[in-house]
Amino acid sequence: MTATHATRTADATRAVVQEFLAARIAGDTARMVEIFADDVDWLLAENPAVPWIRPRSTGAECAAQSAELAEHTVAEDARASVDTFLVDGTDAVLMGHLSGRVRATGKTFEGPFALHLTVENGRITRHHLYENSLSIAQACTVD
Repeated sequence: MTATHATRTADATRAVVQEFLAARIAGDTARMVEIFADDVDWLLAENPAVPWIRPRSTGAECAAQSAELAEHTVAEDARASVDTFLVDGTDAVLMGHLSGRVRATGKTFEGPFALHLTVENGRITRHHLYENSLSIAQACTVD
């Protein structure tokens, strides 16, 4: 792979990830369905206490996750910041911090996250999210 080809690949990956983030922030599920591939390698640690965390594998299921998250959390209290955005070829890694409040319990959660995305043929084929699942589960649990 030439340096020029590698740069074009990384630029294309960055553009798709930025488009994904914009669609996610806007709550544009239809656009996210277009951005996700038909089949997605989805990884997010299953947690039965958290209603929006479940296995997913299709683009439509993956795109629906953000709507499900919004349904169960208080929008005014949701925060996410990206501190690091690394791109290497078809892979992108975003690291940052997130926080929110669960609507049903009123409890808050927070912690760091890392998101590993892979973009192939202009669509996201891998979505692996690592987050503070203990804090989120505790916020979803009624005492």
